[in-house]
Amino acid sequence: MGQEDLFHVLISLALLLAAAHAAGRLFIRFRLPRVIGEIGGGLLFGPSLLGAVAPGAQAWLFPPAGPATVSLQLFSQLGAILLMFMAGSEMRSVFRRQDAPAVTVIAVVGMVLPFLFGGLLVTAADAEPFYGAAHEATAFTLVIASFVAVTSIPVISRIMLDLGIIRTAFARVVLSVAVVEDVVLNVLLSVALGMADHGSADGFGAAALLGVGAGGESAAYHATVSVLFLALVALVGRRLGAGRAAAADRPRRPVLPSAGVPVLLLLLLAVAGLCTFLGITPVFGAFAVGLCVGFGSGDDDSPALRTVRGLGDGLFVPVYFALVGLKLDLVSHFSPALVTGFLVLACAVKALSVYGGARLVGHPRSGAVNLAVALNARGGPGILMATLAYDARIVSSEMFTTLVLTAIVTSLLAGIWLERARSRGDLLGSAQRLPRPAADAPVAVGSEPERR
Repeated sequence: MGQEDLFHVLISLALLLAAAHAAGRLFIRFRLPRVIGEIGGGLLFGPSLLGAVAPGAQAWLFPPAGPATVSLQLFSQLGAILLMFMAGSEMRSVFRRQDAPAVTVIAVVGMVLPFLFGGLLVTAADAEPFYGAAHEATAFTLVIASFVAVTSIPVISRIMLDLGIIRTAFARVVLSVAVVEDVVLNVLLSVALGMADHGSADGFGAAALLGVGAGGESAAYHATVSVLFLALVALVGRRLGAGRAAAADRPRRPVLPSAGVPVLLLLLLAVAGLCTFLGITPVFGAFAVGLCVGFGSGDDDSPALRTVRGLGDGLFVPVYFALVGLKLDLVSHFSPALVTGFLVLACAVKALSVYGGARLVGHPRSGAVNLAVALNARGGPGILMATLAYDARIVSSEMFTTLVLTAIVTSLLAGIWLERARSRGDLLGSAQRLPRPAADAPVAVGSEPERR
């Protein structure tokens, strides 16, 4: 890397970071998801705006190839890893045994039906023009089906935190369902990415050492490895959860050793690297590490965990989402018909599936509608899926733009709807009518804003 390349990297990172934070703060001020503002900050420097007005300046600041581009790609990968680690570390307080029946039904119905619909949609439509350069039909189908079914944990949790309903039973059910969906769909995404990457990594990885072939053999390998890795994570999490319960009389002492920031980062990078070698997307490994660290840290976050989160929130994650906006091309690779059609179909099937599942477990109509809208937000995980699939050459530029815009619009709709539902008192009513033991009373909706 020469001096000019280094200059490009430093200046581009500074510009993207400043734009992401400025736009993110503006969106928070209007009670909108910060992640959408961060993407908008990167959009300013992409082909949609700066590239349309001053293409020479845009190409000079962000060259299409070379050491500077590779450095930004690495930064994007690290941002995605930290994002999923942070999402996993927040999950320790989500699950409650009394919510299990409702969560199971809503998760199964609200995930399986949209997933099947997404697969049928790809099969029935002429989707080949939207394939990426990898031209993997099965991987493309898995990505689209998973995207239709996914729910955003970071975005919906931030929306509910801002509204002061994060401690209600309604929020618990939403987040619990989102976690179940994201874990399962991340396994399927790992399979899709592994299939698309087969044969393009110069013989690197466990699949190459084992001589795994393409097609069905590759799919079977990546599915098996992903499921086994998930089972290992579940076993470790269960052990940590049991240890935490046994140490209930010592709440200030975490089950995991009080590791410093270097140890935590070493663990995160090592597991992400192991997943890469095995053919699993590294962000899935980061999510797994976050789950284990969160379940083993006790009721309070360790200083190391807070430091890593601060590093992610302050630098890597905003730049990651800004780089997503930088890739969006709303001039050359934007199809209004494709975006509108996909958005309407994806929203309809996801919302109706969640609504049906909620009604099956006894939710009133208003509560079922609120759940359907909340779980329709695709936010960060949807954008992450689109970015990973685009970088793996599974989807085309037009499909990438469609997926990202769908994630943005559904997150905006969820934020606006829940804001109004809270003003009407519908969310508290939904939480109170949720079937559960009488002793488990929800925290009042107004308590969180009063503390903040």
